[in-house]
Amino acid sequence: MLMSKIKYKFNKKSLQFEVVKHSFKSRLLKVLSYFSTGAVFSVVVIFFAYTFLDSPKEKILKREIAQYQLQFQMINERISQYDAVLTDLADRDDNIYRVIFEAEPVPNAIRKAGFGGTDRYSKLEGYENSEIVINTVKKLDKVHSQLVVQSKSFDEVFNLAKRKTEMLACIPAIQPVSNKNLKRLSSYFGYRTDPVYKVRKFHEGIDFSAPTGTPIYATGDGVVKEASQSYAGYGNTLIIDHGYGYQTMYAHIQKFKVKQGEKVKRGQLIATIGNTGKSTAPHLHYEIWKNGNKINPIYFLFNDLTPEEYQTVLDLSSRQSQSMD
Repeated sequence: MLMSKIKYKFNKKSLQFEVVKHSFKSRLLKVLSYFSTGAVFSVVVIFFAYTFLDSPKEKILKREIAQYQLQFQMINERISQYDAVLTDLADRDDNIYRVIFEAEPVPNAIRKAGFGGTDRYSKLEGYENSEIVINTVKKLDKVHSQLVVQSKSFDEVFNLAKRKTEMLACIPAIQPVSNKNLKRLSSYFGYRTDPVYKVRKFHEGIDFSAPTGTPIYATGDGVVKEASQSYAGYGNTLIIDHGYGYQTMYAHIQKFKVKQGEKVKRGQLIATIGNTGKSTAPHLHYEIWKNGNKINPIYFLFNDLTPEEYQTVLDLSSRQSQSMD
């Protein structure tokens, strides 16, 4: 049986050892000092542990956060790759597909349009990794917006492709008069000498000299926009709207064979050559307009000419000559 340890102290007066007796108060204070010392030590240990050491749960959470950060980094890299692919698709769409089908490119402001709202990403703020999450979501929104625009653009290009045959039939592509030997082309597009005023003046079309009454043919499918008579300028003129931004104008006409609002087909007889208006001899003055701008008709005579004949026409068009109106 264990007995409590008895302590002694030497009494200098009696020169004897006496048993040390502790009062309840001293014992209580001693116990409290032990508890306070232990409590302080425990606080120090816990503070050190929580400050400099990770708990098993914290270690797991930190590993998960590091894994999420790595995944976000990989996602951002893939988003950047998708963005590069979309940029390439947009470039091909604007500069190849839409050019082929005579369509205007998609405005850059529409392609780069973002999502509205200043508080769109407010719910993602306030976290330790808010910046990387918000940047990733913004990139995803940008890619999504570009995909929507590109998808709509491809739908439009697809519809244009289905109408390609119709468009090709409408684009002016033949000579407006029968000219197999190429001898009827008398004046070309560009600066020429005016036959009346004898000054250099820009000639906005090409002239085909032929006898009065020579047939004039529509150079593409379309609708007669105007058939007007005049004694000045271009004289009697006929304008055909071919759609897709194209219009053709036939001047110095003798007789109309079609009327305003009538649909015409390429190669259809529409009028006969005359000598009306400011004209020095019977001929047809022929112009092509694209989106309101007058362009050189010589580049649209390819359907009924061989490559050799077309090259001959191009060579002749570069020579100086006098116009007939």
